[in-house]
Amino acid sequence: MTHTLLLQLLVILVVARACGAVLKRFGQPAVVGEMAAGFVLGPVVFGAVLPEAHAALFAPASLPALGSLSTLGLVLFMFIVGAELRAPDGVRAQLREAGAVGLFGVLLPVILGIAVSPWLHPLAPAGVGFWPFALFMAAAMSITAFPVMARILKDRGLSQTRLGRLALGSAAIADVFAWIVLALVVALVGSGEGVWGFAKICIGLLALLALAFGVLKPAYAALLRRYAPDGHPSVAMLAALVIGLLACAALTEWLGLHAVFGAFVFGACLPRDDRLLRTLTERLEYAAVVILMPIFFALAGLNTRAEAFVGAGLGALALILVVAVAGKIAGGALGARIAGYGWRDSLATGALMNARGLMELIVMKVGLDAGLIGPELFTMLLAMAIATTVMTSPLLSLFAGRAASADAPRAQGTRR
Repeated sequence: MTHTLLLQLLVILVVARACGAVLKRFGQPAVVGEMAAGFVLGPVVFGAVLPEAHAALFAPASLPALGSLSTLGLVLFMFIVGAELRAPDGVRAQLREAGAVGLFGVLLPVILGIAVSPWLHPLAPAGVGFWPFALFMAAAMSITAFPVMARILKDRGLSQTRLGRLALGSAAIADVFAWIVLALVVALVGSGEGVWGFAKICIGLLALLALAFGVLKPAYAALLRRYAPDGHPSVAMLAALVIGLLACAALTEWLGLHAVFGAFVFGACLPRDDRLLRTLTERLEYAAVVILMPIFFALAGLNTRAEAFVGAGLGALALILVVAVAGKIAGGALGARIAGYGWRDSLATGALMNARGLMELIVMKVGLDAGLIGPELFTMLLAMAIATTVMTSPLLSLFAGRAASADAPRAQGTRR
């Protein structure tokens, strides 16, 4: 078993890095190549060219170990993203702006997702009712890839700009809304805990925020002042940070919001210290980005089917793409305009909200496991996730120019 796992990791990393290098030459972030590597390693490419080798390398019995490693990578990366996002100045204004973008960045995609569901419902597995399916499509259309967006912004040096913080905050808010909708869908199909399951998520999320910012934040601030005054935690202090991270991640996993949200909240509640952030990045993020995150994309690719790209499947894929792109860009731009941004920054925000990659894959996996979608629709949604993520960088350059605005929206551009 260990030999198989090591061989799987070797193949996944080589293919992911190769695909990332190829797409980077075309101006795309490496993460897009890692997503495309999922298709390459799945039955669409690898399985079609070398079916026996594919079946031997990715035997079903060997996949749980890869699944655990991929979840660990997501948790570590989201922890760093949360730690980076903290902004002590103008927090209230930033939350108001992100709330407007997050609201409209969810509302319009939800409406469009429900509107096109009558045409896509025949692709659902037998026995799946219309409304559970329609609400799932609404959640799938409204999600934004928080970690992928963060990597795109980091690659372009925009993480600490006003536009970058607006987009990241909006994506976090939008994804919480989308996860709540998804939890309701799971309850409707009977694999959750009914009304209590839905209420548990809302109450539990509020309790987690109160715990993180009311208890954990001052507690860890005191520990770091005592045991890491220079921003370089000892092994014991680093272990304490990882324990808090895993506890918050486990709590949100239990709530049904996925572990990445707990990891992000814990990172956001840590005291602001650039020296500490650099240390955490060096010790944790590089391993997550280079080694662990490509595993998640590879596992997603294993659920794809080539039948999704022939016949009526092409029409359904085109419909999904149009609705996904229009809903996110228009909704995000409208929210940013209401928040007072000019058209260029508003459209750039909408373009960033259109990136779905990582979070879309999580939503798709939940839908597949719950029996709401089959492998064919899963493949179409994966293609949409890759396409919308590929669009992000070119559209960001088109709308925001070579460098996005880092300043507050100027008065003359606010009402145009």
